[in-house]
Formats: sequence, C-alpha cells, structure tokens
Amino acid sequence: MKSISLLCTVLIILFIQNLQVANADSEDTGDILSFLIPSIAFGGTVLYEEDHQGSIEFIKVFVGSQLLTQGLKTAIHKRRPNEDCCESFPSGHSSRAFMGATFIHKRYGFKYSIPAYVAATYVGYSRIDADKHDASDVIAGALIGVLSSYYFVEPYNGFTLAPIAEEGVYGVKFNKKF
Repeated sequence: MKSISLLCTVLIILFIQNLQVANADSEDTGDILSFLIPSIAFGGTVLYEEDHQGSIEFIKVFVGSQLLTQGLKTAIHKRRPNEDCCESFPSGHSSRAFMGATFIHKRYGFKYSIPAYVAATYVGYSRIDADKHDASDVIAGALIGVLSSYYFVEPYNGFTLAPIAEEGVYGVKFNKKF
C-alpha cells in the first residue's frame, strides 16, 4: 500500500516539476490537467476498490458526459472565439475535468475533491485564455461533467483520497482500510 501511495505522490510531483521546467503555457497545462484529473479518479477505483462498482460508475459517467458533449458540439456547431470552425460549445476539456473532480467528490467526499475542483477551474480558465472558448462554453462543459457525475455516482466507504502539501512536497495520498 505504501509503495502505491509513494508512486502516485512521485508522479504528481514530477508532473508539477515538468510544468515548471518546461514553462508550459496555460493551454498546455489545461490540456494535461483535463486528462490527469479523470485519470486519478479512475485510478482510485481500479487500485483500491475491492469490487469494480466504482470503475463501472466511472465508465458510465465518462462515456455519458463525452457523448453528450460531442453530440452538442456537432448539433450546435458554434464557432470558436479565435474564429476556428466550429465545435466550441460546450467545452470538452471542462466537461472532462469537472466530471473527474465531481466523481472524486461524490465517490470519496468533498474534502478530497478540493484540489481536483481547483485544477478543473484552471482547465476552464485555460480554455478561455487560449481563445478556444468563451465563458458560456466552459460553464456548459462544467455543468455536463458535474451533472453526469451526480447522476451516476454513489459514495464509496473504506477508501480515502487526500491531497498532500507539506514541506514543498505536493501530491495525492491513497489509503484503504482492510
């Protein structure tokens, strides 16, 4: 158990350090976070839950939110603020990021989801900053992610996911009671 906790912490630290070294712009950082947040949420279900109910719920949420997001993009066909054509509404990055954050919230508790919500909010900001979306695109994507998680996800007991921020070390700590 300690080795998995250590591995996750190291991966988060390396990710943060690589962003600092590469001087990634907000768009690149948002792109990475939009996949990292749901990956951490899914990883928690695979690595620590005895049954696979959490994984099944995650897959339902992910597929449902992405189908709705892509369906709306195709149906609405809204032009992006940077004038690129034509799948601006809703933001898929925001949908994915907020789906992952809300999955953590609903499955493991609000206090464990705070860093994910902060990161998801940054993803939304990065899409506006990169001139890929306006605020309505980001808000709609976030709502799709949040509502899909509220619809499909049930709380899980016996598992904790906690942020680590001490002495210059940042990461995520996973615990499972046996």
